Amino acid sequence: MVLEAVINAATNEEVITTNLKQFLLVLSVSLGVATLPQVFSWFRHIPYTLLLVIVGLGLAVVDVRLVTLSPELILFIFLPPLLFEAAWNLKWSSLKQEFLPVCLYAVLGVVIAIAGIAIGLNQLAGLSLTTALLIGASLSATDPVSVTAVFRELGVSSRLITLMEGESLFNDGMAVVAFGFLVALPFGTMELGFQPILVEFFTVVGIGLAVGALIGFGISYLTQRFDLPMVEQSLTLVSAYSTYLIIEDLGGSGVIGVVTTGLILGNFGSRIGMNPRTRIIVSEFWEFLAFFVNSIVFLLIGDQIRFASLGENLDIIVVTIGAMILMRAGAIFILSNLSASITKSKISLPDQTILWWGGLRGSVSIALALSVPIGLPEREKIIAAVFGVVLFTLLVQGLTIKPLLQKLELMGDAPLREQYLELAARNVALKRVLQYLQTAQRPGIDPEFYRYQETLIKGEIEDLQVKIDKLQDEYPNLQSFTTEQFRGELLAIEADTYAEFVRAGRLNKELAPMLQDVLQN
Repeated sequence: MVLEAVINAATNEEVITTNLKQFLLVLSVSLGVATLPQVFSWFRHIPYTLLLVIVGLGLAVVDVRLVTLSPELILFIFLPPLLFEAAWNLKWSSLKQEFLPVCLYAVLGVVIAIAGIAIGLNQLAGLSLTTALLIGASLSATDPVSVTAVFRELGVSSRLITLMEGESLFNDGMAVVAFGFLVALPFGTMELGFQPILVEFFTVVGIGLAVGALIGFGISYLTQRFDLPMVEQSLTLVSAYSTYLIIEDLGGSGVIGVVTTGLILGNFGSRIGMNPRTRIIVSEFWEFLAFFVNSIVFLLIGDQIRFASLGENLDIIVVTIGAMILMRAGAIFILSNLSASITKSKISLPDQTILWWGGLRGSVSIALALSVPIGLPEREKIIAAVFGVVLFTLLVQGLTIKPLLQKLELMGDAPLREQYLELAARNVALKRVLQYLQTAQRPGIDPEFYRYQETLIKGEIEDLQVKIDKLQDEYPNLQSFTTEQFRGELLAIEADTYAEFVRAGRLNKELAPMLQDVLQN
């Protein structure tokens, strides 16, 4: 018994050491890829996440497997922080304006994708309806990480980013719910029918929303009681994982729960319970964590490709790609027009085109496909089809989104805005220096020195103002950008003031913003 215990302990230690080495190897490769655009300028044209997939494919070609990619690893370790970070940074004020089209894309869009892909595979590729439905459910969730990174780099409109990210956040939950229902059908644990599907849907989504909101508001009010940045940062991390695990144990959708918690903490909790310095610390922490997790996930997606299996199921992959693109087009164009007829807020045809072509598939699709039970017939076909489609969307659609933006004249003026913001920041900074110089009189310093420094600083401020005026004259579009920036500052001041009153005990609850409607009108 003692010998057996020693052997087991040694084996466990060896497994831990091996896993740690594999993890460090994956991390080293992914961080090495991150430096490539800085060393070779040509790589700057490829989004970082797509570059990781390409490097992973290269490793798969030479049969170098970094680590075994399990669905549990993605769903329980990688998915919660990715969802939370996206929800934390998504402004509720922007999402509220686009809530109807986002919900239409996320709910009806998922149904259209599943049905269209399943019918195509069943009729054209001869797959059983069960297999076809599972492939459709796996591929109904969009993952536009690479696309939105390009959007921000190019300064694409914030509305397009909100639509893309909002849809992705919510349709992840819908896809997981649909997949869980469909995967249970072959085992007889779920009944196929409109009423059972509806009951299951509202139960799973309802539990996710209720528990996610409870945790989000609970932590929001808890952080009002103290000002400890590291503790508050840790609480957000704990909330992301605990929300997912608790809701999954209760039979709800952990994805929807994490999104709900992230939205509440990012838009409400960070205002009433965190000072501005803490908000910056927490936001930077989540930015790092998202970069870290994405680096690993996208590298492993490429590394796990089995080319032999893809070749054997090429006909299924081609049919799936065709059905997916066709259904995506139908969903976006039909639902966009439906939304416009209800809200009277039209989504332009170029924007709809980008939403259609930018609907990439990624880690959630891979995780769902790999989580198909081993005993299910045609499991390997499901995995091959999903891997093949994900690879197509990342490499073909992902690499062509930038040229498409140029063709549709949706390229933003990000470099120009960056130049303007830099000049404006320097202008504000020098004015503060000048104000300090005029008020901070020190004994023993020659007054002539003060006058000389004041003259120099005023000269620099005048030069900066001339450059700012020149930019605004040459590029009239900057006027609306400047106005929007200033409006955002005013709204932030109002929200921070209410939060300060709540923390000081002078208000029992945060007041609803007044300025938002006033300034827009």
